Amino acid sequence: MKTIKYKNEELTESELYKKLGTLTKSEKEWEQSIPSVHSLLQTDSAKIQAKALWLMGEMGLKYPQAIKDCVPSIASFLNSSDTILRERAVNAIGRIGRADFELIKPYWEKLFRFATDTQANVRLNFIWASENIATTNPKLYSGFMDIFAILLKDQNDKVRMEAPEIFRVIGKRMPDLVKPYIELLTEISVTDKNKVVRIHSCGAVKACKKNCTSDE
Repeated sequence: MKTIKYKNEELTESELYKKLGTLTKSEKEWEQSIPSVHSLLQTDSAKIQAKALWLMGEMGLKYPQAIKDCVPSIASFLNSSDTILRERAVNAIGRIGRADFELIKPYWEKLFRFATDTQANVRLNFIWASENIATTNPKLYSGFMDIFAILLKDQNDKVRMEAPEIFRVIGKRMPDLVKPYIELLTEISVTDKNKVVRIHSCGAVKACKKNCTSDE
């Protein structure tokens, strides 16, 4: 049976996946484990690579400077033909970017191509990544909101359920960026066939209006 080396141990894929799951719950071990988890990106197991990418995103959110040198190899998976690896890389870049945008700045505009990815889960992770980055850097999205407006009409329910959330996140911080889309969001909050889409759209409208100044 094929094994994978991790922290001087030879583990089967199942054993290693389980160990990474345990590490996920042990945040106190994250910083010291970054080099070992990073090394797993070089394995030929997509399952392990995907788990490592997700974990590195979470580690990067908590310890952005410690993961700085790992960002280029994480970003290399943005070009993967494997849907899961592509979506995990997008998500990881978003989590790291939330903590320190400068670390992912060279890759940020490249994320927008995933708004039209053929796979719904990749489009979904693009929205999540954008929400993370917009939480601390909403101004970046000035001039890009039309991209998310298109996703409000996505054919996939999960994508459509999440799309209004980027408007809520940005609406709480920079309502002027969301105001041009209030009419569309209001319409969706009434007409979309999916209840969650309607609720999230209504929440985005409320967040924007609540944070507009009284003279607006």
